[in-house]
Amino acid sequence: MSSTNKILVLIEEHFDETEFNVFNEFFPANGFEVHYSSFLWGNESLSFEGNDKTAKVKVDLCISQVNLDDYKGMILIGGYAMDRLRYEPKLSVTRNQSPAVELLRKAVVKMDAGEFCVGTICHSLWLFCADPDLLRGRSVTCAHNIYCDVVNAGGIVVQENGETVEVHQDGLLITGRHPGAVHEFDKLFLSQLEKI
Repeated sequence: MSSTNKILVLIEEHFDETEFNVFNEFFPANGFEVHYSSFLWGNESLSFEGNDKTAKVKVDLCISQVNLDDYKGMILIGGYAMDRLRYEPKLSVTRNQSPAVELLRKAVVKMDAGEFCVGTICHSLWLFCADPDLLRGRSVTCAHNIYCDVVNAGGIVVQENGETVEVHQDGLLITGRHPGAVHEFDKLFLSQLEKI
């Protein structure tokens, strides 16, 4: 399969299992390989467990080794995985320097150039919140309980009837509200992948 038929999913402990299971069915059924990556802390591989403790994933692709040119898009999985991935061993007072945030910065440059899709769902905008320059002025949706985090980081949360909308598109940034929107999110993400 060519590099244009691959997507990257960033993952860590406490990922959302509904999203994980649907990604693994939907994208391969539509011709896309799904590769999982995380920061491996010098290990050859690590295994992560989902929120409900019913799914595990073994990851052997370290974020620091990812070449985004090998992929057509990247999804940040929901649950608490992105909060864990923005962790820095030593506090940076100027800007977050975790490997996942550094990779997201590169992905956003490609996204803004019209070359790459980025998707977030549920809590995963937390990775964007680690660097407000990545989120400021973008319209998004997210889980209602991180609404203030996203607004404080400069995001514009789209609402309807007092709720954040199910899915939203701002350029090549595709956002989903929660795992219940994963099917609609996947369809919208795929539609944009196919246009690149």
